[in-house]
Amino acid sequence: MPETADSALGEFLADPRNAAVDLTTAVARCAKALGLQSAVVYQADLQQRQLAPLNDVVPTLPIDDSLAGWAYRTQSLRVEESELGGMTAWLPMVDGVERLGVLAVHAPALDPLSLRRGRTLAHLCAMMVTSKRAFKDTYVRRARTAPMQLPAEMLRAYLPPRTIGTTHAVSTAVMEPAYEIGGDAFDHALTDTTLHAEILDSMGHNLASGLTTVVSLAACRNARRTGADLSELVDAVDEALAEWLPDQFCTAILCQLNLATGGLRWINCGHPPPLLIRDQHLMADALERDADPPLGLPATFASTPRRVHEMQLEPGDRVLMYTDGVTEARTQRGDELGLDRFVDYIVRATATGELPPETLRRLIHSIVDAQDNRLHDDATIVMFEWRPASR
Repeated sequence: MPETADSALGEFLADPRNAAVDLTTAVARCAKALGLQSAVVYQADLQQRQLAPLNDVVPTLPIDDSLAGWAYRTQSLRVEESELGGMTAWLPMVDGVERLGVLAVHAPALDPLSLRRGRTLAHLCAMMVTSKRAFKDTYVRRARTAPMQLPAEMLRAYLPPRTIGTTHAVSTAVMEPAYEIGGDAFDHALTDTTLHAEILDSMGHNLASGLTTVVSLAACRNARRTGADLSELVDAVDEALAEWLPDQFCTAILCQLNLATGGLRWINCGHPPPLLIRDQHLMADALERDADPPLGLPATFASTPRRVHEMQLEPGDRVLMYTDGVTEARTQRGDELGLDRFVDYIVRATATGELPPETLRRLIHSIVDAQDNRLHDDATIVMFEWRPASR
């Protein structure tokens, strides 16, 4: 009976002894409580190319060529007949707006009630994965397909989720080479009123570069969490690098977006200017301003304070930030990707209604694949979109 199944799930969740149960066991028990035949959690790998199960019983699935991958890419339900009989529902596993993977739910038949229970279980699994992967190396190992280099290991420990958002805005990012990233990084965070977003590119491609980026991230977050203004955030990073890493510097863009009004404020510290896409068109030079010195010791010798730039966004506007490793990447023909082709890809993807995280996933894959997974420089992209609530 529906009431019995829902009650059984409630009792499982309310029992404190189940808090320490591993995810695979928890999912099996929850599926049984909900009257489902079975359920399997698949987690997206670091490069978002495949979906790896959290057990060794079933095979890994490709994201670009499977029904499970379709559910992941579009964040929508997909259903098919199971090879073992009955039906399989592929449910996106999403924490907020961050895509984590998919949940495969098997049942003799699927009806609205069983699908609703499957969605409930997918949401529960997403929360469990998010809460445990910071200390559960099993999840981390299954999300990797190659050894991680030390600079990349250090940097990734400080990165936020790839995608964050509210009903007013979404911010998403990608980084390559995934296992050898040296000095690139991104950060984004939310308060009740503001989206903070930044992109950094440190000098060099080694452990010192990664350390420079980590110190910059930490200094910025430390100031941001005390309520510092945009100029104060940059000053905090300058001071930290000048004191602890005086021989290092990094370029960066730091942004603040007012979620209610769409007012955008940013500071450009020696970085390629951000881009504005509006109504499926690039607004040429809309955000281009003279850049200030890079973060670090060079800024302490500047004769003028850093400039805060401002612009009013319109609903649906997308702001794109990138490192030069993106535009300098080689295509399959051997020439540079360049800014025009980079922007053209984003614009065309926007026109199809593709989700922002999927747009960046496909783009970074095309860049990496064109160079046989051997990028000459780090390539990082951050894109955020303002979409205020309709009145």
